[in-house]
Amino acid sequence: MAGASSPAPAALSRARQTGLRALLAELWQDRMAAIGLAVVVLIVLAALLAPLIAPHPPQAQSITSRLTPPVWMERGTWTHILGTDNLGRDVLSRLIWGARATLTVGAATCVIAAAIGTAVGLWAGYAGGRADTLLMRIVDIQIAFPGILLILLIVGVIGPGVWTLVLVLSITNWMVYARLVRGITAATRQSAYVEAAEVIGCRPGRVIFRHILPNLVSPLLTLLILEFTGIVLAEAAVSFLGFGVQPPQASWGLDVASGRDYLFIAWWLVTFPGLAIVAMVLSINLFANWLRVTTDPEEREKRHARTLASKRRGIFRRRDIA
Repeated sequence: MAGASSPAPAALSRARQTGLRALLAELWQDRMAAIGLAVVVLIVLAALLAPLIAPHPPQAQSITSRLTPPVWMERGTWTHILGTDNLGRDVLSRLIWGARATLTVGAATCVIAAAIGTAVGLWAGYAGGRADTLLMRIVDIQIAFPGILLILLIVGVIGPGVWTLVLVLSITNWMVYARLVRGITAATRQSAYVEAAEVIGCRPGRVIFRHILPNLVSPLLTLLILEFTGIVLAEAAVSFLGFGVQPPQASWGLDVASGRDYLFIAWWLVTFPGLAIVAMVLSINLFANWLRVTTDPEEREKRHARTLASKRRGIFRRRDIA
């Protein structure tokens, strides 16, 4: 029996490796998405390895080295490759540590908001009726409420900080997940296999987790990645206003706010954190666009048809030339 069952795990492992290679090959065909993923991975690794790769502590000050320009400019030194700020802190080190703060806020916010929104959406879509109406009206009211006013209200009560920022952004971003999940759940609720599961006596919990929730993985993953870019921008904006990450901690938005008064005499204080935000948001959007197409069967068919049409046009052109 053992000899007969042993090939199954090996075959499954080979199938997974083949599928992974095919997925990577498909990603490589979309060079912009591959570059975007590489940039995101690089930023994540820099954030994780910040204590090892940062040349200086992010809070270390040196008044004698304040406003040192980048290394390629006059008075620039290799000690501070991207220069220093108005307090003599190393810009490169603060960029690396700022990535850790930005990614922490983004990841925590997306997970909390997705959990709340998925729970509300599943409840509304599966229950229907008055529960659906009540929950969706709550979502509409939350969306209509000014986000910046809610941020100021909560920060005024609790006080600024990283986890206050996570709480505020989670409260102001869970509605988009609820609407998406509610729509998919309501549509799947009418499917034949869900109705068959209910007919044979499956409990609502089993129906939701075994038959409805798997249909949400792909759209939720894509939405999670896209919303992450919005959270990164929101964190930068709130920290820029002084209600998010507080000094002397490092954050890209906070560094932009700190350097705005020196824009005309020390452009690097604003430019490099701003470029880091742009690189992160653009890279995630490029990868998320590829992921959306890859995980959507209809979009995959359209892309495959376009590829075949392009190949056929190339064949016809070569025949005409010959």
